[in-house]
Amino acid sequence: MSRRMRVSVVQLGPIPKDDSREKTMLRLLNLFEDATADDRTDLVVFPELALTSFFPHWEIRDSEELHAYYESEIPSPGMAPLLEASKRKGVAVTFGYGERTAENRLFNTASLFKGEKELLRFRKVHLPGYNEVQPDIRHQNLEKMYFRVGDLGFPVVDFKNTRIGLLICNDRRWPESYRMLSLQGAELVCIGYNSPIHTPSIAEADILTDFHNELSMQAGAYQNSMWVIGAAKGGVEEGVDQIGGSCIIAPNGKIVAQAVSNSDEVIGADIDLDMSARFRKHMFNFTLHRRPELYRAITEPMPEGWPRPALSS
Repeated sequence: MSRRMRVSVVQLGPIPKDDSREKTMLRLLNLFEDATADDRTDLVVFPELALTSFFPHWEIRDSEELHAYYESEIPSPGMAPLLEASKRKGVAVTFGYGERTAENRLFNTASLFKGEKELLRFRKVHLPGYNEVQPDIRHQNLEKMYFRVGDLGFPVVDFKNTRIGLLICNDRRWPESYRMLSLQGAELVCIGYNSPIHTPSIAEADILTDFHNELSMQAGAYQNSMWVIGAAKGGVEEGVDQIGGSCIIAPNGKIVAQAVSNSDEVIGADIDLDMSARFRKHMFNFTLHRRPELYRAITEPMPEGWPRPALSS
């Protein structure tokens, strides 16, 4: 008998920064109910920073105002309604949030919960953007100002006869993220993201934003023989147009379900976890075919002066 799981993805439209936490949570609860209405769902996946607006898109100088976007205990009181729904339905849920530790360290974090029990926590590793305001650009990305680099590595957890890992947004663009999870046996990775259509300083990339989003996740799925679940925020939020494009991708790289809007939407799929095992045996057999002794440059410090200048003709 094959190992199967029913996964639902909740895509979110814009969350205005003036919306209360209570109003936003009510949206999440209604979408969770839609995602679990068939009573077959095992896992519901929400986006990055799902409890608030994506606040790195603007400058916040007042520390009290900034800290209001973070959860100072996990699980927090603000998460309670969603975790209670998870417990009542017997369905696991994963979502992103800002985390403020007791030592006042700030992280962009995602957790997997089953009811109030936290099964897995991941802190974003590949922080994009800047640690100071950039003048004369369309919108800010101040993740390096508001978060530290994640310090938990790439953990995985046993869940529903498989192993699961979490990534957040920009982590999906780096092949090492998927490989670190797959080397630990993960067959499924959940990724929440907020991705603007416009990339400051790289205007020529704007028309390729959707393509790059799908390319990175499909490549991660195929090259690591794993299911990739992408949950996005879409639409224009506080002046920033975000792509959406939530999807479920099989270990062969094929998109099996995808959102069709840039607003609140639920998609789902029954996934065959044994598909991962088949591809790992016959296509990407790490034990037989990897040559890690020849990959050492990947983990060595970058040489001084990199990237090297192009040679003149």
